[in-house]
Amino acid sequence: MDNSFFAYTQLMELMAFFSGYPLLYAIVYLIFGKQELGQSSFKSRIVFLLPYAYALVGTLYLGLQLKNLYPDYSFENIGLSIHRPYLIAWGLLSMLFWIPALSKKIVFSLMHSFVFFYFLLRDLFLQIVDATVDKDIVRNDMKIYTVSLFVNLGAFLFIILSSFIISLIQNRSKTHSAE
Repeated sequence: MDNSFFAYTQLMELMAFFSGYPLLYAIVYLIFGKQELGQSSFKSRIVFLLPYAYALVGTLYLGLQLKNLYPDYSFENIGLSIHRPYLIAWGLLSMLFWIPALSKKIVFSLMHSFVFFYFLLRDLFLQIVDATVDKDIVRNDMKIYTVSLFVNLGAFLFIILSSFIISLIQNRSKTHSAE
């Protein structure tokens, strides 16, 4: 069978995980980005949780790749299974945003995700310019993009909830140690 189908499915996997992040970033930044940095409220820190959510999405993507390769993790099987190695490696680099020094520059996570957002824009542009392009490609891209929005939103909500719980635990431990 032609490998172009498998290469296309790997591109769709990458888009399903990473292409929805720019829209989530824009919405969160518009809503919470104007908070004063001096505030100690939880709302002022929400924007700074975005790279961690992006890193969580990258970790989930790594989990999918490991599941797809199971049970043979040999270099030969990896070489035969991966059709877009540079894009996959770029996607896995998103896990670097777990590092606090890198996640402080929030815009880096946005720039990282633009690589995957490009493929969506490319297909939309081709649909507008060339009427002979199959409409199902854009329809499929929009479905994948919707899934990506939900994946990124779910990861972001999980990180917010985890951060909130951790801050509650820390505040309780501070009040108990002060007594």
